[in-house]
Amino acid sequence: MRPTACPVRPLSGLAALLGAPSAGPRAPLAAVTGVTIDSRQVRQGDLYVALPGASSHGAAYAAQAAARGAVAVLTDPAGREAAVATGVPVLVVPDPRSALGQVAAWVYGRPADEVLLLGVTGTSGKSTTTFLLEAGLRAAGHRTGLVGGVEIHAGDLNFAPTLTTPEASDLQGLFALMREQGVTAAAMEVSSHALALGRVDGVFFDVALFTNLSQDHLDFHADLEDYFLTKARLFTPELCRAGVVNIDDGHGRELTGLSKVPITTFSACGAPEADWRAQDVRLGADGSTFRVIGPGGVEADVSVALPGPFNVANTLGALVTLVEAGVPLQAAVHGVGTVIGVPGRMERVPGARGFQAIVDYSHKPGAVESVLGALREVTSGELIIVLGCGGDRDRGKRPMMGQAAARLADVAVLTSDNPRSEDPLRILAEMLEGALSVPGRERAHVVVEPDRAAAIDLAIARARPGDVVVVAGKGHEQGQYVDGEVLPFDDRQVVAEAIGRRGHM
Repeated sequence: MRPTACPVRPLSGLAALLGAPSAGPRAPLAAVTGVTIDSRQVRQGDLYVALPGASSHGAAYAAQAAARGAVAVLTDPAGREAAVATGVPVLVVPDPRSALGQVAAWVYGRPADEVLLLGVTGTSGKSTTTFLLEAGLRAAGHRTGLVGGVEIHAGDLNFAPTLTTPEASDLQGLFALMREQGVTAAAMEVSSHALALGRVDGVFFDVALFTNLSQDHLDFHADLEDYFLTKARLFTPELCRAGVVNIDDGHGRELTGLSKVPITTFSACGAPEADWRAQDVRLGADGSTFRVIGPGGVEADVSVALPGPFNVANTLGALVTLVEAGVPLQAAVHGVGTVIGVPGRMERVPGARGFQAIVDYSHKPGAVESVLGALREVTSGELIIVLGCGGDRDRGKRPMMGQAAARLADVAVLTSDNPRSEDPLRILAEMLEGALSVPGRERAHVVVEPDRAAAIDLAIARARPGDVVVVAGKGHEQGQYVDGEVLPFDDRQVVAEAIGRRGHM
């Protein structure tokens, strides 16, 4: 995700930017044309940034980077000796990670400044909202880009992401590629990890959107308040010009008082104090319609092919963000209406006869509650959920997700998600503890099946006319992380195969 041609930047300029004279051989004419933190991805002319890691220091790979064409190394005092031994110029700063965003922006000539950039943060809805934003930007005549956990777009080029928000060096290279591809506007997911680790340093958002906040990532953040305050960093003059905030969410209301940039509020529930509101909401199995009411009496009828009340909120947030970015309301409404689905987000799997089979990425308590609440409204029979929890992640979510599944579904099939290095049975025991906390008369029929494919097969085989089966947690993912390996696994494919077997029973 880098351009074919890059500006040539003098190493002396980078040294001046950092206030760090080079160690090792003097190379006053050295020129930098790219930057990376991965020695395996080095191209001729790159600056290799050697960061300390969990198990080894990036400077241990500096020789490999130099052999591949790195013209200089940026590192910390601990990496200095190994970096100098490569024979290329070395810049030493106390914390190279904190400088990485600004360094990469400088190397690539601050490409993000040339794009109308809309950022989305929050626990749920980021991916869907960025797809809606991109569609609205396209309807307004922009050549668009998208950065998120489902797909990455740079004009006509598409890439598969590895992180919700790329590392700062990769992100700036991507923006340089967008510049090369003629992209004029982009929508981007901004994760709490990205804000905490400085991945968006060197990026300025024209408008930032807050969707909602519920428990997630407490394996990384100290507590929910730290998680929220990290998200709130996006709404500062250093990172954005203006903010759009969902005040149906309690943390959103709190953010309006904390934000240091102008805030425009919205409410999909029609709160009268919101700047923008949704009224006359009509929900259906294939999407929703509503009337958007804005300041000064501006109104428009909206139709979106994404089901569920949470997608009314996502759509309204996208519309307000687009208007704040200068897109005419009617163009924004037309654009969001062209989005027929987002991979792995309430994605209907075809072929089911008499019942619906849906795959969704919901992998946190709030998302599970929202999805089951939305599907209950379009379920005339039983609501069946297949659900697991990821290993090596926030353990506190597990009983909460198990409890939500047992409370809101008719049948809850608890299974493995991405166990990673953990024992899948231990994860399931923690989910089951939450499920069994629901009083017996109110509790779904709970089944524990550790094998995810078998769990999906069980749920599909059980479905009857009028039922809805939702397979939750992995969404668009095409692999299952198990004990250091990534095994091929796509919920959509496994569901389709289970439907096919049912048809031959």
